[in-house]
Amino acid sequence: MSAPDNVSTERSAKGSWFNRFLATVEWLGNLLPHPITLFACFSLFIIILSGILGFFGVSVEDPRPLGAAGRSADGIISVVSLVSAEGLQRIVTGLVTNFTGFAPLGTVLVALLGVAVAEHSGLLSAAMRALVLKAPAKLVTLTVVFAGVVSNTASELGYVVLVPMAAMIFHSLGRHPLAGLAAAFAGVSGGYSANLFLGTIDPLLSGITTEAAHMIDPGYTVGPEANYFFMFISTFMIAILGAVITEKIVEPRLGKFKPEDAAQDIPQQDMQSLSAAEKAGLRNAGIALLLVVAVLALTIMPPLGGVLLHPQTGELSGSPFLKGIVAFIFITFAIPGFVYGKTVGVMKNDKDVINAMSKGMSTLGMYIVLVFFASQFVAFFNWTNLGTVLAVKGAALLTALGLDGPEVFALFILMCALVNLSLGSSSAQWAITAPIFVPMLMLIGFAPEVIQAAYRIGDSVTNLITPMMSYFGLILAVASRYQKNLGIGTLVATMLPYSMFFLMGWTVLFYVWVFLFGLPVGPGAPTYYQPAG
Repeated sequence: MSAPDNVSTERSAKGSWFNRFLATVEWLGNLLPHPITLFACFSLFIIILSGILGFFGVSVEDPRPLGAAGRSADGIISVVSLVSAEGLQRIVTGLVTNFTGFAPLGTVLVALLGVAVAEHSGLLSAAMRALVLKAPAKLVTLTVVFAGVVSNTASELGYVVLVPMAAMIFHSLGRHPLAGLAAAFAGVSGGYSANLFLGTIDPLLSGITTEAAHMIDPGYTVGPEANYFFMFISTFMIAILGAVITEKIVEPRLGKFKPEDAAQDIPQQDMQSLSAAEKAGLRNAGIALLLVVAVLALTIMPPLGGVLLHPQTGELSGSPFLKGIVAFIFITFAIPGFVYGKTVGVMKNDKDVINAMSKGMSTLGMYIVLVFFASQFVAFFNWTNLGTVLAVKGAALLTALGLDGPEVFALFILMCALVNLSLGSSSAQWAITAPIFVPMLMLIGFAPEVIQAAYRIGDSVTNLITPMMSYFGLILAVASRYQKNLGIGTLVATMLPYSMFFLMGWTVLFYVWVFLFGLPVGPGAPTYYQPAG
C-alpha cells in the first residue's frame, strides 16, 4: 500500500462529512487544557465526586461469588469517599508511591535506557534504513500495523520501541511522522487481543472465565488457547484494516509534515545506501543479538535448567522470564547497540554508553511530569471504586434488556468498549464483568469461550482513545515531538477512525466467523453451551 497523494487527497478529504466530524472532535478536544492540567483537574473531580456519591451511599452488589479474591464480606461494592479524614490521609501518604509505583513509568525508563544506546550509536537508524530500503514501499504501512499487533506478545516493546520507530520510518520516507505513529499505535493497542502467538493475557483471561463459568458448571474449564483461532485470523484483519485507515483517512487528513511545527529540530533520516562500516556494524550487532537471544533461551529450556521458568509449574506462563521482559528489552537493545557503536567508531568505552543513556532520559521530562499527575488520577479512581461501580451498572443495564440471541453480542461488545474507556485494565474489567455475563450468556446457550472472544474485541478497540490506557501519556509525549502544543483532542481525533472501524470490522468478523461459518474460536472450543449430564 503506497503513500497517498497528500495534496490532491487532502483537498478532496477536507470537505467530507467524516473529516468535518473528526475536525470537530479535534477542536472540542483541544479546547481542553494541557494534558497535565487536565489530569490534575480529573484528580480533583474524582475527589469531589467520591465525596458526593459516598455521602449518598452509592453502591452495587458484587457479582463475584462468595470467597472470590477481593470480594467484601457483605458482597457490596460501595463508592469510597476521599473527602474524609481517612481519604485525606491516603492522598497525602500515597502521593509518592502512586507516582513511583505507576507500572508504565518503570517500564518506559528501564527499556529506554537500552533503546537510547541503540539509538545514539546509530543502530536503529541503520536498521531502519536497511528495512525501508529493502521493503516494498507499498507494504510499509501494512508491515508497521502488523508488527504492532504481533508485538503484543511483549506489549512494552510495542509501545516503547515500535511506536516511536514507526514515526521515524514514515518521516524518513517523506510521509507524516504522526501517520506512522498512529499506524503502529493502532496495531499495538487497538489490536491488543489479536496475535499469531499466545501471550501472557491469554491464561489470565481464561482463568477468570473459568471461575465465572463455575457459577453455572463447576466442572467447566477454559484453556489459554480458547480464542486462538479467532485471534489468529483477527491479526490479518486488523493489519489490513489499519493500513487502509492510515492511508485513506488518517494520512490525508494530516497532510504534509512541516518541520517548523515540530517541538524540536528533527532532521529527516538519511535514506542513502548503507556504508561498508554500517553494514559491518549491523552484521556484528546481529551476531551480538543472536548470542543474547541464545543465552536468554537457555534460561527457559527445561533440559538446560529452565531457571527462569515458573518455579512451581515449570511453565513459561507466569514465569520470572515473562515478568522480567522489560529487563530483556533493555539488554537486547543495549548490547547490540554498543557493539554497533564500537564497530563504526561512535562508541569507544563505558562513558559513551552512559552519555547515550543520559541523552535518552533527557527527552522524557514532559512525560515524567505527565505521569506524576496521571498516576494520581488512576490511583484515586481505583481507590474510590468508581470504575468498578460503573462497570457493574453498565453490565446490569445490558442484562435488563433481556436479549437471548446472537444479537446480544453486538451490545455486549459495545458495552465492553465503553467500559474500557474508564476501566483500562483488561483483567480488572473482565474480573468484574465476567461473573455477570459468562453465567448469563451460558444460561441462554452460549459457551464461555465465545463470550470471552467477544469481550476481547470490546476490550481492545477503545484503548486508542482513552487516557486511562497506561501508555497513553507516552504516546502523547512522542507525538508532541512532531507537533508542538499537541492536545489530547488531536491525538484522539487521529486515533478515533481506527477505534470506530476496528469496532465495526471486528464485530462483523466475529459474527461471520462464529455464526455464519460456524467456526470455533479456538481448538476444541464450542460455540454453544451444553449442560453436562
